[in-house]
This record gives sequence, C-alpha cells and structure tokens, in this order.
Amino acid sequence: MQEQKPMRGYIRNCNLEEEKEVREATYKATKKLAKKAVTIANNKAYERLYQKLGTREGEKGVFKLPRLRKKKTRDVGDIRCIKDEDGKVLGEEAKILKGWTSYFSTLFTGESEFATNLERGVQEGHPVEGVCSCISKEEMKHALRKMKSEKAVGPDLIPVDI
Repeated sequence: MQEQKPMRGYIRNCNLEEEKEVREATYKATKKLAKKAVTIANNKAYERLYQKLGTREGEKGVFKLPRLRKKKTRDVGDIRCIKDEDGKVLGEEAKILKGWTSYFSTLFTGESEFATNLERGVQEGHPVEGVCSCISKEEMKHALRKMKSEKAVGPDLIPVDI
C-alpha cells in the first residue's frame, strides 16, 4: 500500500495517453506478481506448520498455538513486567497481578508513605495535594454560572438547568 501512492502519481504525471496505458499495465502486472509472491510465501509457511504438527513433537505444538495467538493480539500497552516491593522484576502474568494487588492494598489501607504523609498533613492543618476542603455556597454559585445550559448530563445524571 505504501508503494502504491508514488506509483499512482507516476502514472498520473504522464502526458501521453499511450505512455499512461503502458505504465498502468506495468503497475498492474507488478502488483499481481507481488500478490502471488505473498501467497506463495504464506502457503509455504502453512505447509511447514502442518508438517510440523503431523509429528509427535508437533502434537504438543497444537496447544501452544492459542497461547501464541493470544500474545500476538495483545495491546502494545500491556504491561509485560513490573518490579515488586523488593525490587525484583516480575515477568509472569500471575505474579504481575499479585504485585499490583499488593501495591494497591498497601496504598489504600494507609500503610503507604503517601497515606502517612496525607494523615500527618491533615492533622497539622496544612493543605495537602489530593485532599479537598468543603465547598462554599459562593463557589457553587460561581461554578453553576460558568456552566452552559442545555448541555448533556454528566456521569452524575444531574442536568445543569436545575
């Protein structure tokens, strides 16, 4: 597909109708040959796969195919490895899930450094990032005045036009 655009421009830039026809015929023939080459390569790859699956060792490979297919369909953004609390790199999916579970459990139970700093800041009366003070009536009125009317409701399903 990427080579197709320059070739199309090459065909369009012809002045003579005969030359344009020759170039177009050459382009179509080249495209047909490329498709044939890809088909032959795919067929050879499948033949090798089927021959391999026909052997005793290949029977075990049948069970690997779904796993490989799953790995290929994974998003690039999938997390392939993380570090645990000790700094060890975890690569297996089950261990990664366990690592995230332990991380979030310590984060939300108050055992983390963030939670202790947050509690200390609240007790001392210092404003801490992430904690929100009470909303005054003036702030509410100001926010409501800034909102546009007749807009779609948000996740709270409360319209602004109240």
